[in-house]
Amino acid sequence: MPLDRYLLAALRHLISPKALTGTPGQAPAAPAWVTARSGARPAPLRLPARGVIGDGLIDLGPDGVAAVAEVSTVSFALRTPEEQDALVATFGRWLNSLSGPAQILDLAPTINELVEGAVALAHPSLTAAAHEHAAFLADLSAQHDLLRRQVLLIVREPSGGGQEAAAARALRRVEEATRLLPACGVTVRLLNAEATSAVLASCFDPAAPPLRTDQLAVPSEVITRGEHR
Repeated sequence: MPLDRYLLAALRHLISPKALTGTPGQAPAAPAWVTARSGARPAPLRLPARGVIGDGLIDLGPDGVAAVAEVSTVSFALRTPEEQDALVATFGRWLNSLSGPAQILDLAPTINELVEGAVALAHPSLTAAAHEHAAFLADLSAQHDLLRRQVLLIVREPSGGGQEAAAARALRRVEEATRLLPACGVTVRLLNAEATSAVLASCFDPAAPPLRTDQLAVPSEVITRGEHR
């Protein structure tokens, strides 16, 4: 737009009458150049995690609580066949001791579920983002070498009996893993509230610098203008 037309439009806007209406029926019609795309509008993304509570547990609201533990790895290929058999047997005994279902995350099913669920998302931009993320995961596993590996053990307990009861059950299951898995050369370390918050933040932005948890405000804290958090 030429500058003279831009200034004329600004002047016309300043001198034209303006009014706030309380009901939609009193509002003037929108100009012809205003167009709106049809379809569903973007909505806030509701995440399952409500926050990090005491002992580093993740509050899942009506879905219960989850405990996060960091697990070390074992160099399986460098062990003798007898040692490999012993490791597998010990790991199998731990799996057999579990009272609930267990899931070992694999990228292939995750990518397939991401692509299949993308068509049901509420907005085309979300669908495009889901397809881009699926392509990123496929490319990551096919062409790039991992520079850093982190194995996490997530223990989720439903909220039956209240949140405190669910938290106690989750901590007890992590304690059992801490006691049984060292027999196969694996150490389990329960993450505290700061470490759990850092893990959740890194899931949303892996390339970002490490999160400084000392600058985070708790959900019940009132943030004033003079504070920098």
